[in-house]
Amino acid sequence: MGPTANSSYSNVVKEYFFYVETNLIVLNLVPSKGSFGFLNAVEIIPEGNKVFVDSVRRVGANGGNSSLNLSKRGIETMYRLNVGGSFISPSQDSILWRKWEADSGYMINADAGSEIRNRSNITYANPNDTFAGPLEVYESARTLTNTEVMEKRFNMSWKLRIDPDFEYLIRLHFCELVYDKPNQRIFRIFIDNKTAADNFDVYSRAGGMNIAYHEDYLDSVSSKTNAIWIQLGPDPTTGSAGTDALLNGLEVFKISRNGNLAYVETYTNIGTRKNSKSLILWVGIGVVIASIVILAAICTVIICFCKKKNDTKKNPNGWRPLFLNGTITNSTANAKGTSSANQNHPNGGTIRSGRRFTLTEIRAATSNFDESLVIGVGGFGKVYKGEIDESSLVAVKRSHPQSQQGLTEFETEIELLSKLRHRHLVSLIGFCDEQSEMILVYEYMANGTLRNHLFGSDLPPLSWKQRLDICIGAARGLHYLHTGSDRGIIHRDVKTTNILLDEDFVAKMSDFGLSKTGPSLEHTHVSTAVKGSFGYLDPEYFRRQQLTEKSDVYSFGVVLFEVICARAVINPTLPKDQINLAEWAMRWQRERSIESILDPRLKGHYCPESLMRFGEIAEKCLGDEGKSRPTMGEVLWHLEYVLQLHEAWLRSNVDSVKDVVNSDPDLQSQMKDDEDGEFSQVMDQRGR
Repeated sequence: MGPTANSSYSNVVKEYFFYVETNLIVLNLVPSKGSFGFLNAVEIIPEGNKVFVDSVRRVGANGGNSSLNLSKRGIETMYRLNVGGSFISPSQDSILWRKWEADSGYMINADAGSEIRNRSNITYANPNDTFAGPLEVYESARTLTNTEVMEKRFNMSWKLRIDPDFEYLIRLHFCELVYDKPNQRIFRIFIDNKTAADNFDVYSRAGGMNIAYHEDYLDSVSSKTNAIWIQLGPDPTTGSAGTDALLNGLEVFKISRNGNLAYVETYTNIGTRKNSKSLILWVGIGVVIASIVILAAICTVIICFCKKKNDTKKNPNGWRPLFLNGTITNSTANAKGTSSANQNHPNGGTIRSGRRFTLTEIRAATSNFDESLVIGVGGFGKVYKGEIDESSLVAVKRSHPQSQQGLTEFETEIELLSKLRHRHLVSLIGFCDEQSEMILVYEYMANGTLRNHLFGSDLPPLSWKQRLDICIGAARGLHYLHTGSDRGIIHRDVKTTNILLDEDFVAKMSDFGLSKTGPSLEHTHVSTAVKGSFGYLDPEYFRRQQLTEKSDVYSFGVVLFEVICARAVINPTLPKDQINLAEWAMRWQRERSIESILDPRLKGHYCPESLMRFGEIAEKCLGDEGKSRPTMGEVLWHLEYVLQLHEAWLRSNVDSVKDVVNSDPDLQSQMKDDEDGEFSQVMDQRGR
């Protein structure tokens, strides 16, 4: 399907396979009422029963082979994709004149798979396979991008829209283009989150390198599903050299149900068989009802206008409400920029805190968005340091026109922060939405992001106790998000740049633009598109598109390792086995040698047992499956225990800590900067 050359029109090509027992084919076009049917061309091509076989492996828990009963059923081609390659025209598929589309537009993340090509003497594993696809399909493929960076649990994913309540034949085309021995590239195949194949080795199944081969799978789609997910990923349990997957081509065929390939959405059409008199009667009644509703609406508008006018006289500084998801965000700010508490709206809505700033006020607060006041840059846009009401410092986040985030994230952040208040969540002061601007105003966090204090800046290093306090604060904020409302809230973008520190180094979670309300009681997860930051992303969420609170727990586990090692979660300049922090740190942690990769600036002033326990918590957070990970409440409890261990160690090792400080000029400087903190408490024999 696609637009024709030199034309504003589009063409549609439908392809069907069916068994013929006579020498006659009858084609009928039955147009809908008031419409007409037409056809530009028909092609009939015999395929000689060589394209499909009757017995196909069924995906799912039961597995086994199923009979398609092809002599009684029809087949419709839904998708035919040249994976990793370009468009193949029908003239290039000389046997059956098929069209092969490029696959990139159907991938969840096209960058997840790299394109590879090899034109060296490709042959078919079976003579009948010439009907499966032209050699051009097998000369290109996709493999996972940067497999040394990705954790061995991520997949290449294709999402294909289909009609519900049918059976589908999924055909995967393979040709090993790189490895010349078996057991070099072994991977898994998932169809609709069901395992289709484990330990899949293209070389072994095809019988060698550069040999074209395909596999067919049968999947039953429920009436509630309108898409098929095809996912390929490495099998980390095999120890193969190639820790990625490979795919050359992909086809999806719909199989008829009760002799029918048509899909019509069911609906109730009440009254369509009434006679014309009844129809006129009902139309007349509808007109009368509509007139009454319109008159009532006009009266309501007049009354509201008069009421608003009176309210404006009483409050000349009042401002119009922002409508978000059916609720009204409205409050009056005091001179310091704080807002009134939440209260019930008499009309059933909710009046929530949050000051609406004018664009003039925002420009004055930021010296017309002076670049020298930029304190951060993120996916939403730039963050400026500002001053409102002559004395109150704020952080002003302004959306960039080309931002990856938009109105949805803007509304989500206002909606969430306007109803959440916690010591360890950044407070929203207000917003501005004038002249197509999307601006959020937060409390100012004097010490910036946790990441800046770990690496990449000339700031003094954080002590082990400070790091523990910060992790505990962030855990408290996340625990409140997960448990503070009926369904909880999943942050979905936990990382060190979203953990901010105030003037007292109190940690607060920020950036809620990607947050989602948790699942209802009758569900275990929220089905949603994958969003988040690479390196922190829960692989189970990435693979299944099923978001849970344990996805935040996984991301927080990566943060804990980042706190230990003080390095970026992804660093392509390092050796292959060190590029991904989570994988690298987990290897050391499983060997119980996490101190080997500890930030060297912490040497000599940390409790070894507390570090060991801290590493164990991080390891549990990075469990392969969400159900095996702790809750944020459990993580918080263990972190508080780790802090107690460290504080007890400090009290019992005053002399040794003093010697380390006296021998290290950097620690002496840090102690001066932290007169009321950890070092002063340890050096003071009176304790705390």
